Amino acid sequence: MTSIRVDVVLPCLNEAQALPWILQRMPAGYRAIVVDNGSTDGSADIARALGAEVVHETRRGFGAAAHAGLLAATAPIVAFCDADASMDPRDLPLVVDPVAQDDADLVLGRRRPTTRNAWPPHARLANTYLSWRLRRITGVNIHDLGPMRAARRDHLLALDLHDRRSGYPLEMFLGAAAADWRIREVDTGYAPRVGRSKVTGTVRGTLTAIHDMSALLRVSSAVRNEIDDSPRRNDSDASGNAARASRIGDRS
Repeated sequence: MTSIRVDVVLPCLNEAQALPWILQRMPAGYRAIVVDNGSTDGSADIARALGAEVVHETRRGFGAAAHAGLLAATAPIVAFCDADASMDPRDLPLVVDPVAQDDADLVLGRRRPTTRNAWPPHARLANTYLSWRLRRITGVNIHDLGPMRAARRDHLLALDLHDRRSGYPLEMFLGAAAADWRIREVDTGYAPRVGRSKVTGTVRGTLTAIHDMSALLRVSSAVRNEIDDSPRRNDSDASGNAARASRIGDRS
């Protein structure tokens, strides 16, 4: 396990039931940043009482909460994890260590259900289709756009992410792929969440996520075609990669 400082961003909307379990299982040396996104069940007070850093984000949306946490982070490496107890914080070193050891720039947790009912069929089907499209668009061998992930804070800020809804994790991946980051997947556990899901646990939430992500995919495909059709140039330097990544966010 790495000794480098790590901040863990936990977007939170009414997760009072799950937070104690989540925060008590945070690895040593990992600071939890709970981003309260308008909870009405005392989530922020519970998180604060358990020693977490609490940030309030009034603008509703997963991306708004996730980005507020990224801005509040001060550690060199930032990890993201759902706050609903569907993922075990003890798996966080699996996504953090390759980044800390400079073996990868972005590590995604590939969810492996621990029980049959952990992953609703409609959500799993949507994720399978999305992953297939991402492999075709980016050439990255990805199988799950998992919410548990880690990267260096300065690299994430350089992506200049714009989405503040369900498309934030996708925009991060697309920006990283466009910037030629080293992207890896590692297996992580996935259990039934505690409480009611706001996104993939409901058909309506899944459809909303699909809508948000489809817009980003269209933009990514357009940018890729533009790059393929343009004259050959050296895009391997940092400024060239950053420009390619920012085009996705600028058009979303």
